[in-house]
Amino acid sequence: MTATSRTRSRLGLVAGMMLAAAIVTAAVLSLSGCAPQSAAGEAAEASASTTPAAELRLGYFANVTHAPALVGLQEGLFADALGDTKLTTQVFNAGPAAIEALSAGAIDATYIGPNPSINTFIQSGGQSAHIVAGAATGGAALVVRDGIDSVEDLEGTTIATPQLGNTQDVALRSWLAGEGFETDTTGGGDVHITPTENAQTLTLFQQGGLDGAWLPEPWVSRLIVDAGAHVLVDEADLWEDGAFPTTVLLVRAEFLEEHPETVQALLEGHVASVAWLGDHAAEAPTVINAALEADTGKPLADEVITRALEHVTFSVDPHAETFETLVANGLEAGTQKDGSIDGLFDLRLLNGLLEAGDAEPVSAGGLGEE
Repeated sequence: MTATSRTRSRLGLVAGMMLAAAIVTAAVLSLSGCAPQSAAGEAAEASASTTPAAELRLGYFANVTHAPALVGLQEGLFADALGDTKLTTQVFNAGPAAIEALSAGAIDATYIGPNPSINTFIQSGGQSAHIVAGAATGGAALVVRDGIDSVEDLEGTTIATPQLGNTQDVALRSWLAGEGFETDTTGGGDVHITPTENAQTLTLFQQGGLDGAWLPEPWVSRLIVDAGAHVLVDEADLWEDGAFPTTVLLVRAEFLEEHPETVQALLEGHVASVAWLGDHAAEAPTVINAALEADTGKPLADEVITRALEHVTFSVDPHAETFETLVANGLEAGTQKDGSIDGLFDLRLLNGLLEAGDAEPVSAGGLGEE
């Protein structure tokens, strides 16, 4: 795509969002604590009680499963939607670290996996943050070395995950439990799970220090292409229709309450980014790779990014219907506390945008506002 055509495409997406903004106004008022009212004075008071933020601090990972963030930044879709609001970003390796930053008020929103989102919501009694959109499904798997060809071969092996309590860590622990293996959060048990930063996992696997890893893309494909691993378990095979949430967009509750207009703008950029990915499949590897190179200093090999994108679907639907299962998995894995996730989702702004664009709204699965 030329610079001129890219600009026209971007302007077209933003123009569509401008129409959506008018329709979402009622949802913005509702988020400020005032549901749509009949009295014009009360509505005006509600509107005046919130203001756009001067700055939005956004977290994300340098992963293919976070492509809506990468594209939104690389193509300027967030900047176009946010207007005068300054956008600053921070790159994380895994969910728990991003949650620490969100909880400390160091960031306002983050692209993140579902399990850390569940954890912070339960631990805070529902006060910390809300999922406002989905971003990606699929793109996670257990890859292993030669000689491991069945579940039985895993006994006594050492398997890496990105971080204790992150989405892939929970998935591995839950799956192993279902296969009859015992694990614990200190690396003991029948299979030794060692939370390890993704780049280090690749190096250790190449050196023979790990037997496998449960990872998101592009790290699944990197271990396969660059280190000779093979897939033992594709997580998509464990879910009905292969649809399981890998990445969602999580916003700090206080920021959402104080600056719903800014969250609306963030969602405009997010929806535009997901739409861009759907409309520009041929260009996506180049754009995503440019963002990854900017964040990590090195682009992915063509074979790696092509394979990775074949296993990920980008959608604003967070697949809320899966979250009760995710809670059960986290409890079984021993990485989260028991508690309610009623209210975890606030999809009102997103659904306003979708309805404005004649798209079907997405469901909160009875776990929040929609």
